Amino acid sequence: MFITLIWLAVVVLMVASMWIVFTKAGQPGWACLVPFYNIYVMLKIAGKPGWWLVLFLIPVVNLIMAIITYIALAANFGRSTGFAIGMIFLPIVFFPMLAFGDAKYVPIVGCA
Repeated sequence: MFITLIWLAVVVLMVASMWIVFTKAGQPGWACLVPFYNIYVMLKIAGKPGWWLVLFLIPVVNLIMAIITYIALAANFGRSTGFAIGMIFLPIVFFPMLAFGDAKYVPIVGCA
């Protein structure tokens, strides 16, 4: 029972964080709840082409694409590559920092 409550709290925190990140970037917050569409929107926020969604369906390639996308996402919010690495390995810490912190979405021209 206690583990379930902790898991539920983590899920709520991550959904709220992603919702706010999407909203900060001018995208609909509810998009974080829709499978596959959330990846497409994340690619738009990161300044990557939408067709990259297909690459997320290929095993191993999807890991590389996620890393590249998170680096671009962090850069568009004015954060470093080190912050992107944190988003990859400790998303429960770094996504709330991005969402609830003072990060502003400023897309980098030519990031795609």
